[in-house]
Amino acid sequence: MIASGSKRNAADTAIHFRAPPEGAIVENVTTDRARKLLDGCALFKALDERERRDLAALARSRTFAANEPIFHVGEPGYSMMGVIVGIVRISLPAPKGREVILADLPAGELFGEIALLDGKPRSASATALTNCELIVLERRDMLQFLEHNPTACLNLMKLLCTRIRRSDERMAEIAFFDLPARLAKALLRYPAPNRGPQKLALSQRELAEMSGATRENVNRCLREWQRRGILELKNRWTIILKPEALHAIEAADEQSQ
Repeated sequence: MIASGSKRNAADTAIHFRAPPEGAIVENVTTDRARKLLDGCALFKALDERERRDLAALARSRTFAANEPIFHVGEPGYSMMGVIVGIVRISLPAPKGREVILADLPAGELFGEIALLDGKPRSASATALTNCELIVLERRDMLQFLEHNPTACLNLMKLLCTRIRRSDERMAEIAFFDLPARLAKALLRYPAPNRGPQKLALSQRELAEMSGATRENVNRCLREWQRRGILELKNRWTIILKPEALHAIEAADEQSQ
């Protein structure tokens, strides 16, 4: 279990490893922990044992408390990160204090690669949704590593292409699909934390930010699905009882386009 640190302001929590902020928790990560994450990551699976060992030796570890900012959109990007423990939320600010939730990344996922590659500011914000431990790979180290590892370069390109496709799909969904289909997609794509009926601890505000809707409209849709026995709303949990019904709602909207 990762100890929760006290919440710091945005200036203190932004990751700038050329000049780490005073008091930041930055330490060498054990090679075994870094290699375990890299072994399970699609980006580095194709590397041989020596290459993964060399890359793991470059990694640092950093912890964040739940709801603590990791970095903000527009900040300089000097590193990419991988999730060892916890869930990281990637989002963009929206008008009237709202945000658009792009993804919630569980352990084994990487993020921050765009700014690392092009040297430009962060294209989105990252926040620790739960207590998190991350490995951090600095830009100067990663660029040098990629120069000598074409397989890793190709895998990184595939990762970027996959995320661009997902972004395009999200934009198309918001533009062309009705709310029930968008909400069904948001529920179905969210990673299930356990076996059996999918049980999600997502607020209606979060679901609205994932599906490009208002909380009120999301509430009406969920209540209707509860009435039909598709899901259950209980103690702030959304429990999906009939995922096949959500797939049918999604498919029906796709066919009508």
